[in-house]
Amino acid sequence: MSNQRQDNTLFGLSEPEIVEAVKTAGFDLARFRAKQIYQALYAKRVHSFNEMTSLPKQLREELDDVFPIPRLKIILESVSADGTIKYLFELADGRSIESVLIPSEMRDNEGESKRKTLCLSTQVGCPLDCKFCATASMKLKRNLTTAEIVAQFFEVERASGEKITNVVYMGMGEPMLNYENVITSLKIFTDPSLEILGNKRFTVSTSGLPDEIIRFAKEGLGVKLALSLHATTDELRSKLMPINRRYNLSEVLSAMEEYYRQTHIPVTYEYILFQGLNDTAADAKRLAKITRRMPSKVNVIPFHPIDFTHPADLGAELHPTDEKEFQEFIEMLRSEGAQVMIRSSSGVDIEAACGQLALSNEPHTHEITLS
Repeated sequence: MSNQRQDNTLFGLSEPEIVEAVKTAGFDLARFRAKQIYQALYAKRVHSFNEMTSLPKQLREELDDVFPIPRLKIILESVSADGTIKYLFELADGRSIESVLIPSEMRDNEGESKRKTLCLSTQVGCPLDCKFCATASMKLKRNLTTAEIVAQFFEVERASGEKITNVVYMGMGEPMLNYENVITSLKIFTDPSLEILGNKRFTVSTSGLPDEIIRFAKEGLGVKLALSLHATTDELRSKLMPINRRYNLSEVLSAMEEYYRQTHIPVTYEYILFQGLNDTAADAKRLAKITRRMPSKVNVIPFHPIDFTHPADLGAELHPTDEKEFQEFIEMLRSEGAQVMIRSSSGVDIEAACGQLALSNEPHTHEITLS
């Protein structure tokens, strides 16, 4: 699918792209003016060009007419008892996406969460049909523009009043299938001159596209990479994640190794535990062996049931591993030398699993097509 572009706005463009866009539109601006616009859009978070008081008044009015600054419309905000906040956004074309703000369990001296992680979406829907993901039932509608990716950060920042400390590209969609717009958004977010967040605060999660992973390594962005793994055998992973039929574990793990070789950044494996499927001692041993291929950690994740989205296939048969067996699996991993983090089951009471809220609230997503 081709990358979406929003040609009537400067928001979502890099600084060189802004220079070119204003020139194409007939504006004869000095380069320092383009830099002022770039800084105002992202560092100062302006809503309109009229707020850019460093620009001449007539120029501000002309730019506002030609390049309106888009906003995402929050149509639903759900707050969990654990502090997780899920936002349902309406896009300009009427489609819906989600972002989730997740507080860390770590607290400072005032009792406030030390970390506020924003989970961003990169596509409307997703084509990969992972059986544990509600977004898969929406199928793929389109890629998000760079502007729509970046705007999620700014809109959640405004709505929540919170300082976002970390960002994960782990929401709706497969980031590597919207490659150019994801890369541009990361370049904006991590530009030191904008002082938004440092590159080590960003993690991009992928289901495993080897060519894109290797290409991503060469970008030199210095961000973290996470693999949505969830199984240690090709047989089970192919059932859970059909993309594995095209790119098997050997290919994907080799690409992850290449990412580490080129970046020297430890990788993360995401592993949702499913009762009776991937939570045995043998699974723990195989998973620990995978972690020893390069410096890495495993995020073990409790499962959010999504049986309402997959009533006729494997999704309806997936169940969370019970607490006792969950902890036993963690201990087995640690005894094998794996570095393990337990991801809390955030926002269960507000349908915070990826895609659940969009499916529950968007009329056009209720007609679910099963593969």
